[in-house]
Amino acid sequence: MSEQEIILTAVTDRSQLEGLAKQLGKEGYQVVSAASLPELVDAIQKEGKISLALVDVSAFDHGIWEHLEELHKAKVPFIVMSPRSPSVQRDSIKHGAAGLFTKGLSIKQLLEHIHSLLGK
Repeated sequence: MSEQEIILTAVTDRSQLEGLAKQLGKEGYQVVSAASLPELVDAIQKEGKISLALVDVSAFDHGIWEHLEELHKAKVPFIVMSPRSPSVQRDSIKHGAAGLFTKGLSIKQLLEHIHSLLGK
């Protein structure tokens, strides 16, 4: 990894957001956090080249999919995090998610998936 890759995390629970940022930082990633839909929109529009996004869709209204579609069109892979739900699984596939992890996920498995997506 020649320059630090940027991972956008969108989670409304501040303690989870901080925990993710800490873990990803330890792995050498730069983290941009969004705890609300306006923060997510701002990050998508203003940040440098986002390498990957992690999004807890259960914390946002159904409009979140429109923004994830923007990421997909920009060829930014995103991983959806949510409680187990067939509708979220369908929406994740429909909108181009690079992965779907159910809440209570293993951080080790999540990091392995991130590393494989980013070629690390």
